[in-house]
Amino acid sequence: MAPPPAMQSPGELDGGAYDAPHVLFIPSAGIGHLTPVFRVIAGFSSRGIDVSVVTVLPTVSAAEMDYFNGLFADYPGVRRVDMHLLPLDASEFTSEDPFFLRWEALRRSVHLLRPIITNAAPRITAIITDITLTSCVIPIAKELDVPCHVLFPTAATMLSLNAYYPGYLEQLKGGPAPGVVGDVDIPGVFRVPRSALPPALLDVNKLFTKQFIDNGREMVRADGVLVNTFDAVEPAPLTALRGGKIVPGYPPVYTIGPLKSHATKAGDKAGGAGDALLDEWLGQQRARSVVYVAFGNRSAARLDQIREIAADLEACGYPFLWVLKTTKVDREDDAELAEVLGDGYLERVKGRGTVTKGWVEQEALLKHPAVGMFVSHGGWNSALEASSAGVPLLVWPQLGDHRVNAMAAVSAGIGAWAEHWSWDGEDTLVTGQDIADKVKEVMADEKLRASVAVARKEAAKAVAEGGTSYRNMHDFIAKLKGVA
Repeated sequence: MAPPPAMQSPGELDGGAYDAPHVLFIPSAGIGHLTPVFRVIAGFSSRGIDVSVVTVLPTVSAAEMDYFNGLFADYPGVRRVDMHLLPLDASEFTSEDPFFLRWEALRRSVHLLRPIITNAAPRITAIITDITLTSCVIPIAKELDVPCHVLFPTAATMLSLNAYYPGYLEQLKGGPAPGVVGDVDIPGVFRVPRSALPPALLDVNKLFTKQFIDNGREMVRADGVLVNTFDAVEPAPLTALRGGKIVPGYPPVYTIGPLKSHATKAGDKAGGAGDALLDEWLGQQRARSVVYVAFGNRSAARLDQIREIAADLEACGYPFLWVLKTTKVDREDDAELAEVLGDGYLERVKGRGTVTKGWVEQEALLKHPAVGMFVSHGGWNSALEASSAGVPLLVWPQLGDHRVNAMAAVSAGIGAWAEHWSWDGEDTLVTGQDIADKVKEVMADEKLRASVAVARKEAAKAVAEGGTSYRNMHDFIAKLKGVA
């Protein structure tokens, strides 16, 4: 996306006779969805943009509420607009993820946005909505004649699947096995095997699948799509999307990543002595020796798998830091570490390993010279943070888009993926020995480490003045201000 012929600096855009645009952000549920939204808001805060944020209550997790509170504490100029969800009868859905249910509750309450938009002062000049609400928010925005942009919180590779999948399902209807999902060949990108698709997409009657299809179809009516990625790490899907190979007439795609973190008071509860002790411990470790393990805010392994991971970390020979979750929703996580990990484990690894259930400032941690690799669930925020820090990934997908993200990470040369390891809905136990062997393999992979070092430089170049993401953010802000 080329810059305008005479590109003003962000400072020049902030001055002049332009009225400040008033942007309404409509986030969804889940830290992986909130993180890029809040980082965009932080970026807007110094660019002369008036921001309001719809705060949907109650949140699914305590971490989400902490995140919101931290945002408003750090950016007092951001307006908080509370929206209380209508009750959702979850009995009509069986065995659904609590976050999928929240997305559905949001979608069924979306009409409450109309008075929020029409009564806002100053008037709303643009909307930025999370992808999960696209098919419900865009019609309201069109009705009210307000430009609507979509923030896509994961990889451009997943965005290409979202764009292509509705048409793919239509093609299946005329095929030899109507409704039977197979491998998906995304034009201009690559083949996504059936085994890598989010499991819910294999059943067209699943709640998530219906949401995914509706949002994918409606995206073509968006005024633009913001993606937390950068051109050098995902060139194929971005070229295919922008060139109309996947869906003709697709809206402009603005790569704006890696989005910079912002210090938020959401981390205060894990601060103080705990952070100081962790910093001290990391400072005592050799460079590139620590294995960092974290599976995101929505992934929770069963007890026998947790103990296999524990066995791996004890046996692998490397110092480690493990952020452990036992439930998908943090409010329900009251298990004691000693009980979960078994008798004597914490004592046996004391000094060499640290296990915590608390908040960790992941982006800062990954930049510590002691961290040598990151065993991750494959969330795209985590993948970008690791590549920006030059830390190789070992991706162990857990659910949803994680296997597609793993394919993107391998294609970009920023990580490895053990494709045979089990994930969402599979009962196969991955043994501690298997995990330890793969950890050792990635730690010793100098070719991968060199590739990640290149990605680190490309990430820094993308957000530096004149870089692709820098120009895209500039162009988007200019569009909001009516000076593009």
